[in-house]
Amino acid sequence: MKIKSLLARPYASIVYTKVRKGMATAVADQNAVLQYLLKNGAVTVFGKEHNLGEVKTYEDFKKAVPIRDYEDFVPYIEKIKKGDQNVLWKGRPIYFAKTSGTTSGVKYIPISKESMPNHINGARNALLCYMAESGNTSFADGKMIFLSGSPEMERVGGIPTGRLSGIVNHYVPRYLRGNQMPTYETNCIEDWEVKLDKIVNETMTENMTLISGIPPWMQMYFEWLSARNEGKKIKELFPKLQVIVHGGVNFEPYKARLLDSLGGHVDMIETFPASEGFFAFQDQIGGEGLLLNTNAGMFYEFIPVSEIRNENPTRLSLGEVKTGENYALILNTDAGLWGYSIGDTVRFVSTNPYRLVVTGRIKHFISAFGEHVIGEEVEYAIMNAAKEYGAHVTEFTIAPAIQVTEGLPYHEWFVEFETQPSNMDAFALTVDKYLRAKNIYYEDLISGGILQPLKIRLMKKNAFIEYMKSIGKLGGQNKVPRLGNDRKIANALKEWVL
Repeated sequence: MKIKSLLARPYASIVYTKVRKGMATAVADQNAVLQYLLKNGAVTVFGKEHNLGEVKTYEDFKKAVPIRDYEDFVPYIEKIKKGDQNVLWKGRPIYFAKTSGTTSGVKYIPISKESMPNHINGARNALLCYMAESGNTSFADGKMIFLSGSPEMERVGGIPTGRLSGIVNHYVPRYLRGNQMPTYETNCIEDWEVKLDKIVNETMTENMTLISGIPPWMQMYFEWLSARNEGKKIKELFPKLQVIVHGGVNFEPYKARLLDSLGGHVDMIETFPASEGFFAFQDQIGGEGLLLNTNAGMFYEFIPVSEIRNENPTRLSLGEVKTGENYALILNTDAGLWGYSIGDTVRFVSTNPYRLVVTGRIKHFISAFGEHVIGEEVEYAIMNAAKEYGAHVTEFTIAPAIQVTEGLPYHEWFVEFETQPSNMDAFALTVDKYLRAKNIYYEDLISGGILQPLKIRLMKKNAFIEYMKSIGKLGGQNKVPRLGNDRKIANALKEWVL
């Protein structure tokens, strides 16, 4: 056993024990975080405008701080850019995380010196808990991919600004720098396909033991590796590959294809990171759900998804949530986000401890006919149908077809397959069956003769890669929205329909 894996054992045990103790104090920790945020937020421009100094309880807080989207924070961000101090949080941010919103264009998410450790420690704790649970520390001695956006940063209002993954790249511990792949120079390449080509060149002869990234990127990486090596499976190329860390999208629709590409067993660790914070991670091997990070400078609120567009929706603290319900996730952080609707929806699978799954995006839904279909439901439907038919789905998205030339309107699915089902019509009906079983509103519309069953449009190979390239969003943390309540993406995809 080498020195890194040897030293990791006691450290992993210490962190694992601390995480386990935190499970029992989650609600108390959240209450303490709220008081910490109020104390520091009271002296800010935002805090004075919202009388945070007078807020004592969560009920007071809900009255003082409304729910906001990023657009509502823009005036405060502009003040920060102009050089103002103590706007959303004390002092000035140490970074802006630059991210592309689906409706807001470029977003500048503040990161403070107090919030930065959350981004680092969340990923660290995920790996250390895995080490403690599995007893496997040997991967720490091999090569690891921590793919990031460019670590080079611009300055916005005098504040270093870049992709969160690029910012975090600067915090990789020195003792892991020798293990890190790809090289700094390669990570700085902006063109995704040029970058991926370099990553393949640099890694395919290395002793890779850990690979991290979002599933669509990993699949593309695996395909390029295999193509360069006479179709070999990834475990043939990297026989010591032991761990894959993934997050950013629901893993299940990609799982079968990724496992096939691997060609052998690799342990999986799921995480829930974002530019706004590192919210949850898989703390147990093979268990359902991700453990919520409850003592890291973030106070969470939850709004039932059915109420998210209400003028005064129900706002719940952690101690009030129930399992089985879909909630919109609301953040209050020590980077200066207050009542911030991040756009993700979650469902708790356990409240002792608090473990959740990510179920979709608030703005990614279809309800053109009142069906309220969300990401979790369509992923469930196509995943189960694919399992029945032995099909492998590469990517898909859905839009409502309202103005039809004949018959009833329907949901139009644009699907790219790695392996197609033998009977496409029967497959489409099976997908529809699973969706009807999952969503009672959709079932009522089908059985009531308002909608006809869904239709599938077969897409050319690499259709979604070409689409993302055409809009300048290929690679990195960019993802294809599963659902649209309009035809914008559907219309753009028409040139790649078979």
